[in-house]
Amino acid sequence: MADPRRDETEAQRLDRNLGELLQELRVAQTGVQILFAFLLTLAFQQRFAEVDAFGRWVYVIALFCALLSSGFLIAPVGYHRLVFRRAMKEEVVRTANVFALVGLGWLTIALGAALTVILDVLFSQEAAIAGGTVALVFLVVLWFLIPWFRLREKRG
Repeated sequence: MADPRRDETEAQRLDRNLGELLQELRVAQTGVQILFAFLLTLAFQQRFAEVDAFGRWVYVIALFCALLSSGFLIAPVGYHRLVFRRAMKEEVVRTANVFALVGLGWLTIALGAALTVILDVLFSQEAAIAGGTVALVFLVVLWFLIPWFRLREKRG
């Protein structure tokens, strides 16, 4: 739906929306790539031997979630390249938006799980579960619930 306050064509709106989305994805991709690299190296650190079965499972969850997040956050690039110059920009923007939201969801879990592993090594399993849960709730509220509530307020 075109914004009546903007003087732009549908093509200009799609170009702007895609540009904004790509800028947002650059920020998210950098974060998930740093997290993923950290997780990949973590298993080769000396102290990783101290991680118990709980910590190892949470580590594997963090690793897989970081992989899924990275995949979804980078997917718009491949999607755009495959449909480039096929008059499908609206589909690219819509699909890339879904990929970005799913990628942020997986990133939320990956960050919470990574914090859980670290707190498990540093303190205890109880502290790890508490800290990881607080991190998950914080990110869900910040990244999803606040925007959702604002959208509901605006609609009505």
